[in-house]
Amino acid sequence: MPLTFALDPSMTPALHDDILDLWTDTSNAGGAVGFVPPVTREEIRPSLVRQLAVMAEGRARLLIGYDEEHKVAATAFLTFNTDRMAAHWLWLYTVMVHPRHQGKGYGRDLMAAAADAARGCEGIEAIRLTCRGGHGLERFYASCGYKEVGRVPGAVRMADGDDRDEIVMLLPLG
Repeated sequence: MPLTFALDPSMTPALHDDILDLWTDTSNAGGAVGFVPPVTREEIRPSLVRQLAVMAEGRARLLIGYDEEHKVAATAFLTFNTDRMAAHWLWLYTVMVHPRHQGKGYGRDLMAAAADAARGCEGIEAIRLTCRGGHGLERFYASCGYKEVGRVPGAVRMADGDDRDEIVMLLPLG
């Protein structure tokens, strides 16, 4: 069953908690979303609060994917550039699909919905994202039309002796 997407949903306490749970579960399953497992909701909460503050300032939009039970199954934050010379593209952050939904094609659906949402933003011509090396994420994003446009070797330190590349990917929307 496909996901149902909502762009810029009203942020209720329940939605806040659902996103926090998604982020925690994704992180603890090894998802490359800014944390190294094990992690708690309380450790993630400040990052979510920062994302929501950027949204409240009008500098980001939230895309939520709901499963057939209308539970939060996926998210992505579309964040606008504040530099006017880079205002023609946006960043895609915190791209997550709940681990219980892995392998159902929801990641590809989320990426397509994010591209559609970006196309609806005035003046946006491309999406950029970064991903952590070592997970094969660059192959997934490439299968969604993104091209690798840069790589910073060893930019992400998972633990002492475990440095990963930061990979920059670009999707032109035209």
